[in-house]
Amino acid sequence: MANEFKHLVLVKFKEDVVVEDILKELEKLVQEMDIVKSFVWGKDVENHEMLRQGFTHAIIMTFNSKEDYQTFANHPNHVGFSATFATVIDKAVLLDFTAISGKTT
Repeated sequence: MANEFKHLVLVKFKEDVVVEDILKELEKLVQEMDIVKSFVWGKDVENHEMLRQGFTHAIIMTFNSKEDYQTFANHPNHVGFSATFATVIDKAVLLDFTAISGKTT
């Protein structure tokens, strides 16, 4: 079995943004695309500002392969969402990687 491919985004949204509205749009996008195996997001609740460096939210998508991710990334719906997303963030870090399992239950 091939390793999954992950798309991780750490985000600091602009002050006046209604984050839940943006994330609902993202949820709608990924639900319309079967190529996304899983999608989760959350807001940091534990770390001090010094440790999170201003980032407040994490978004993680899972794909069966790097090729599936590339198909998603180049899809017109994703390209359109990304253009809007770019206008509501203060800063972001993106990491795309093949998952290496350290432990499974």
